[in-house]
Amino acid sequence: MSARILVVDDEPPIVDVLVYNLERANYEVLVARDGTAALALARQEQPDLIILDLMLPELDGLEVCRALRRECDVPIIMLTARDAEVDRVVGLELGADDYVVKPFSVRELVARVRSVLRRAGPRASDAMPSAALSSALPSAPKTAMRVGDLIVDPARYEASLAGQPLSLTTQEFHLLQTLAQHAGQVLSREQLLGKVWGYDYYGDLRVVDAAVKRLRGKLGGAAPGRDLIATVRGVGYRLLV
Repeated sequence: MSARILVVDDEPPIVDVLVYNLERANYEVLVARDGTAALALARQEQPDLIILDLMLPELDGLEVCRALRRECDVPIIMLTARDAEVDRVVGLELGADDYVVKPFSVRELVARVRSVLRRAGPRASDAMPSAALSSALPSAPKTAMRVGDLIVDPARYEASLAGQPLSLTTQEFHLLQTLAQHAGQVLSREQLLGKVWGYDYYGDLRVVDAAVKRLRGKLGGAAPGRDLIATVRGVGYRLLV
């Protein structure tokens, strides 16, 4: 079964180009032209990935991203203007998986779609070869890992801290899993980018910082007053043991 992609943009030429090229790549494509319609369609159709423009009528893309992240972990690729760096950073901190700057290369965007779908796991990658999927995800033990009172269970796709279940997106789970596998070790941003996002990822290191910030917030919600992820300035991050 082909992955289903929701394209959210109010510019007809961009929508037409995206629909044509995504369908050529054997994806099923849905279209919404404003933020309100995007939320309704996402809730109804449960797409495997959303390509989301930030400048939208009714609800802007950041509000749509914020609302979706309260409800689900569907992968989101943002479309942003070249001079909208602040919006890109905010979008990543809200939980977007990637961003593409307008004007963009359609070939690059389709490559990013494939990469994000592979990282998202089996449901979103039904149309992907299993070998490509396994190469994009961090190698994981079949048994649960325990670091102090943190438990990460790759087989069940569950994690908990101090007995409290953690509600993590796919990306956040893989990030925590990778840090737990290397607990006590410093992992550079480049290493985390390769292990969690995949070596075919085209983005920049800010996605790592944004994902760590979101993960810290969720760990802090389960264990207030504790910070389990240490920042090693100029290098990267390590999970405290």
